[in-house]
Amino acid sequence: MNKIIGVIYGDGSSPEIVKQAVQVLDTIQEKFHHQFTYTQIDMGGAAIDKYGDPLPEHELQKCLDSDSVLLGAIGGPKWEGLPGDKRPEKGLLKLRAGMKLYSNNRPATLWPQLRDASPLKSSIVDKGIDFVVVRELIGGVYFGNHETFIQNGEKVAVDTMPYSEHEIMRIGRIGFDMAMKRRKKLCLVDKANVLDTSRLWREVMHKLKKEYPEVEYSEMFVDNCAMQICKDPSQFDVIVTENMFGDILSDEASMITGSIGMIPSSSLGEGTRGLYEPIHGSAPDIAGMDKVNPIACILSAAMMMRYSFDAEKEAQCIEQAVHKVLDQGYRTFDIYSEGCRLIGCKEMGERICEAIKSSN
Repeated sequence: MNKIIGVIYGDGSSPEIVKQAVQVLDTIQEKFHHQFTYTQIDMGGAAIDKYGDPLPEHELQKCLDSDSVLLGAIGGPKWEGLPGDKRPEKGLLKLRAGMKLYSNNRPATLWPQLRDASPLKSSIVDKGIDFVVVRELIGGVYFGNHETFIQNGEKVAVDTMPYSEHEIMRIGRIGFDMAMKRRKKLCLVDKANVLDTSRLWREVMHKLKKEYPEVEYSEMFVDNCAMQICKDPSQFDVIVTENMFGDILSDEASMITGSIGMIPSSSLGEGTRGLYEPIHGSAPDIAGMDKVNPIACILSAAMMMRYSFDAEKEAQCIEQAVHKVLDQGYRTFDIYSEGCRLIGCKEMGERICEAIKSSN
């Protein structure tokens, strides 16, 4: 297998975790006799500093020329005072749109070694946490019109949340297909008692569910879902929702598993090219301190193997290596508990690489 992998090292502490993920990919290519060619891409704060633009067209083209892209988190206090169209996050929105990635998939899975790190009480955790949030990624309020104007002598701000039938249909289909590969349960999360967009979501999903008679389909308002994720997360298998709701709920879901530093994600569209990234931020406060947890980024590389490169054995090899290192009691500071051994970002990456090398 020969693949070109675009690598965005990101801002803050992100270069530290991306470096470890690339070393894991190097270990995989050696063990399985693949050839990975890396293309470094500037985006976010690093691109602003270099080009004055969070994602210049020539850097976006590098992403489009890659088979898939590994991304570290972007942004930080350094760039917070910039105009909206020059902020690092604008580069991320442009990247998703440019790569035509409309589905963000975030697993919320409790690793058994970290069950005590969950903020939920044991009676809830014992029922299990294993679901996926499928979030529509390039529509809705984040991509609608944003306007601030003077009306009756005061400022008024308006943000619009547009959705079309085809946008809902394509993300809904991904959700149903994923449910068919899991426990065959899908919950649409919306606010249909208030929003016209949510009522359109329900109309389209009702049509689509007829194609998947084996899937148990349900609907839930977003405020109730936010409560239910804490009250009984075991009830969920696949959650499908629009962009802003998915952004909020997937962050909540990550925290009940013990640490945001353990959660990878994939963003997919048509074809196999995807964008893979940890869901946490750039953590500029600990940049350069060898404290950041690289596991989410490493698991994002595993998702790349599985979903973009159809390399299931390689993906499982990475995931099993993470299990082995956690079983041995090694922890970064965000997942550390008494009786474990505290290690840094670099050593965690090295130990996972060694576990890959020694696996059968």
